Amino acid sequence: MSEETEEYNASKIVVLEGAQGIRKRPAMYIGSTGPAGVLHLLYEVVDNAVDEAIAGYCKNIHIRLFQEEGCDAAEVSDDGRGIPVDIMPKYNKSALEIIMTTLHKGAKFNDEVYKISGGLHGVGLTVVNALSVYTEVRVMKEGSEYYQRFEKGLPVTGLEKRGSAGGSGTVVRFRPDPEIFGSPKFDSTTLRERLSDTTFLNRNLRITLVDERFEQKEEIVFYSENGLVDFIGFLNKEKQVLTPPMYSKSSGERAEVEYVIQYNSSYDERIESFVNTIKTTGGGTHVSGFHSGLTRAVLNYVSRNKLLDKYKDLKITGEDVREGLSAVVSVNMQNPEFEGQTKEKLGNGIIKNFVEAEVYSFVSRYFEEHPQFAKTIIEKAVNAANVRESARKAREMARKRSILDDTVLPGKLADCIESDPDKTEIFIVEGQSAGGSSKEGRDRNIQAILPLRGKILNVEKAGFERIFDNLEIKSMIASFGTGISESFNAEKVRYKKIIIMSDADVDGSHIRTLLLTFFYRYMKKLIELGYVYIAQPPLFKISKGKEISYHYSEEDLNLRIKELGGDVDVQRYKGLGEMNPEQLWDTTMNPEHRVLKRVTIKDAQMADSLFSILMGIDPAQRRKFLHDNAEQVTMLDI
Repeated sequence: MSEETEEYNASKIVVLEGAQGIRKRPAMYIGSTGPAGVLHLLYEVVDNAVDEAIAGYCKNIHIRLFQEEGCDAAEVSDDGRGIPVDIMPKYNKSALEIIMTTLHKGAKFNDEVYKISGGLHGVGLTVVNALSVYTEVRVMKEGSEYYQRFEKGLPVTGLEKRGSAGGSGTVVRFRPDPEIFGSPKFDSTTLRERLSDTTFLNRNLRITLVDERFEQKEEIVFYSENGLVDFIGFLNKEKQVLTPPMYSKSSGERAEVEYVIQYNSSYDERIESFVNTIKTTGGGTHVSGFHSGLTRAVLNYVSRNKLLDKYKDLKITGEDVREGLSAVVSVNMQNPEFEGQTKEKLGNGIIKNFVEAEVYSFVSRYFEEHPQFAKTIIEKAVNAANVRESARKAREMARKRSILDDTVLPGKLADCIESDPDKTEIFIVEGQSAGGSSKEGRDRNIQAILPLRGKILNVEKAGFERIFDNLEIKSMIASFGTGISESFNAEKVRYKKIIIMSDADVDGSHIRTLLLTFFYRYMKKLIELGYVYIAQPPLFKISKGKEISYHYSEEDLNLRIKELGGDVDVQRYKGLGEMNPEQLWDTTMNPEHRVLKRVTIKDAQMADSLFSILMGIDPAQRRKFLHDNAEQVTMLDI
């Protein structure tokens, strides 16, 4: 090190103000600069319009997606009161310009204009403005239209009065900056889910989404007349429901809670939670209060009616009470405290007691008025407790005789040399032939191979204890090193890439679904951490002379044939076993060339309804699904 010490004084301090600071550290404000960050910009604009709806002034929101210079852009309009445009004397600027260029400002820091709102930190539109190539705002207010344009967070025009206008409202048009986001694209699938949730939470609000980015323009209208009751019907549309929707809404001094509860025949709990219409994917104190209130009401009813007297030493837990539960919990409150700008988890402690008391009171009253449904819920909880207890006993036996807690890895595992989980990956392969090719073609330093024999146990239908008798599942658990259920510990995972590699046909799809069902039910944390992947093997090989190429779709195949001028040899792969080790390495296993899809919890939740239909206990649902979707099958391997 040099003997000279770099001087550290006031001249070294850099002050970034307004748009400068946001553009320098965008992730501080929107979470990331990936696809989620691009959508976050749009959400900030939409949420402002939704706040107008919550306040009772907006009935319609219109969202238009389009393209400019190869990048996605958006325009959001509403029929609310319109952003204020009058001059703020302290700053000698219009309120609109202050809102668009200054952090921590707005009408949501007091309770006069917005009693309840999703935008709380006063940074939303400023961040959108700073991270966009341009932002244009039109305001219709008091019979006139006003306009102002900004570029990269800075005003390039003053506030212009553009003549008369009927009605009131705000139009915000912006294009996310490729300097920040690369090639910004709005994920329409995620956006539609968000808009659907929004209209469920705000009954009679109409949101129209028009997507003009592709050849065929799409227009979707989101609207709900019955709010959360419609929402729970949507969540359970593929489930066998056991109770009607149990709906309640109540208000306290500074908050209100609205929720709906419905039980189905599955083994899972699914709670969608919101605060001021913002989805709290991390839950928080309102969800904790809901859990506590529901559990206390059930246990109190059980105790008061002596419903467990015939079950020796059986105790029902909160987890048992929530088996098969679907619920939507929506809290509207003043001054919510979120963890971070992205608002994923609520932190207000006082809300827990409020929600718990309201839920306990409602469920207790509902059980007294509807004992038949109370009986159904309690019977399901008792069954869950019995299964849990049986599973505990089975685990104790299994620990003595099975591989799960043994340090010995399964003999079928072809392990890798490297032991650092950050550098290693394991391929789960079905079939002896594919297993042999993958073992020969792999990079032995970092890639392990676990071949499976046939299809694994369908855990959708099986009880927990049966997995201890399934050799394929035990092999996976032992190979991953994490244990399972109460003994599960993600920090012990031996590979941080767990790759499902199955054939690109119907059987392969079935195997993937079975494996994802297992991960979702019993190792969900591995999905949440981003450790589970699906390999994408090619469907076709094209040969023309010495030139060989691999293709993953018919569209890609036809395009390549056209480029080559026809007269090509096309081989369709029905299975991984048809590839020699070199081909399997080149197309599916080589980290430099392969295509992997990371499995997300959202993927698993979307697949959950399919799991329930195709693998559940209701054959009528399965027949209906196959009948309704039969015409969509374009290629079927037999």
